[in-house]
Amino acid sequence: MMASALVVGLAGPAWAAPKTLVYCAEGSPENFNAALNTSGTTFDATRPIYDGLVKFERGTTNIVPALAERWDISPDGLTYTFHLRRGVKWQSFKDYKPTRDFNADDVLFSLNRQWKADHPYHSISGGGYAFFKSMGLGDLLKAVEKLDDYTVRVALTKPEAPFLADLAMDFANITSAEYADFLMKKGAPERYDQDPVGTGPFRFVVYQKDAQVRYRRFDEHWGGKTPLDNLVFAITPDAAVRYAKLKAGECHLIPYPNPPDLPAISKDPNLTLMEMEGLNVGYLAFQTLKKPFDDKRVRQAINMAVDRKAILDQVFQGSGRPAKNPIPPGVFGYLADNKDYPYDPAKAKALLAEAGYPNGFETDLYAMPVQRPYNPNARRMAEIIQADLAKIGVKVKIVSFEWGEYRKRIQDGDHQMALYGWTGDNGDPDNFMYNLLGCAAAKTSGSNIAKWCHQPYEDLVLKAKQVPDQAARAKLYEQAQRIFKEEAPWVTIAHSVVFEPVSKKVIGYKQSPFNRHQFDGVDLAE
Repeated sequence: MMASALVVGLAGPAWAAPKTLVYCAEGSPENFNAALNTSGTTFDATRPIYDGLVKFERGTTNIVPALAERWDISPDGLTYTFHLRRGVKWQSFKDYKPTRDFNADDVLFSLNRQWKADHPYHSISGGGYAFFKSMGLGDLLKAVEKLDDYTVRVALTKPEAPFLADLAMDFANITSAEYADFLMKKGAPERYDQDPVGTGPFRFVVYQKDAQVRYRRFDEHWGGKTPLDNLVFAITPDAAVRYAKLKAGECHLIPYPNPPDLPAISKDPNLTLMEMEGLNVGYLAFQTLKKPFDDKRVRQAINMAVDRKAILDQVFQGSGRPAKNPIPPGVFGYLADNKDYPYDPAKAKALLAEAGYPNGFETDLYAMPVQRPYNPNARRMAEIIQADLAKIGVKVKIVSFEWGEYRKRIQDGDHQMALYGWTGDNGDPDNFMYNLLGCAAAKTSGSNIAKWCHQPYEDLVLKAKQVPDQAARAKLYEQAQRIFKEEAPWVTIAHSVVFEPVSKKVIGYKQSPFNRHQFDGVDLAE
């Protein structure tokens, strides 16, 4: 099998060190710059290579220093001054060797590339910057200034309570300004996001789409040498094949096992089944700019027509919890007493008639081609929804595309209905409620795939960004959740428990509350 071939292929003088961890990833990265994407497959594949100014302590939501040793925040919350770590080395790649260490120029390059339309790299690789735009950072930033080689000051137009947590996310990774200049002079700037150079614990070696990504330890990492010598992502989309490879010793770790396999995994003496309540939500989004989904009565009717208990039983099989809010229960501000829509096909049909559709209508339903923690089997979920909606006269055509194309189409708003979901990136409700449902994310090709922009909701979540007190922020988010439920841009379906089967040869791996897969600090038993 391929994973065996990968491990064998690492033998020989260049790969003599024995510690090679193989991670059976569920999909291919779109490229190697997280600023350009919102998918977990790309984030996982870029994480070994890069560092940010700050980071989440592995396995927690705690923000700790990374490329910034420390920072100061002004009393009014408008100015952040980052004091950068000295002596941080850049990796080399093929024909490129850095001539200097990491400094403030790299921070300015990485932020300004996403922010400034006239930046020489802004449009390279198609631009997009969905996270940056969805979070409204273009309007939030006032200035990014280099005070000296190791001090950067970021000025904001208004206070932003989650700003530091935002900078710990993958889109804010720091990339090399010198490498960018080198490639631009060579006339090959598109290499920048495909042949990555970072400061992280592993350096990129090779990528074969739909097959593998190889990394080698970066011995000059500022945090010291990580225990693993080599890291391989063996791209294995099928959950059953991932599990077979894990049992055969061809992978050390797999994501997203099939729920029916969980009992057998838990009994395997060679495996550890890790589990954690996921900071996630799976949902069905309506394209609210298209008829008939511009009418909230239609959206409410679909909410009442979908049998979510059947979905939880048949798709999640014990690994999911009913969702009624856009944020999961583990996030502050969760509205526990929000009233959900009942399963009531008769009332749904009456609402459709009231909205002018007594005989129903035809629609598409986009179903994801990959497993995600918030949706272990999107095709099966789509089939259940298709059967449910047929009962109220709505004819559903299920469509799907390759994962990168799927995401592009739903972010562009090509769909009428689409299955999607979200795993929190920073533990803050803003990451769900503004990033997924705010107006900025609806007006761009961002994460608001419902294209829903509702001013009373928008006013609340924008105000919540600027309030420093968490209790006051929570009350604003509670009000926003009531509006969300009434306006029904989604059918909220499930929050899942995230399971990760790991070989007992793996030492020190920690599950992430953000469903990150991170391998610095991880070791293998001899």
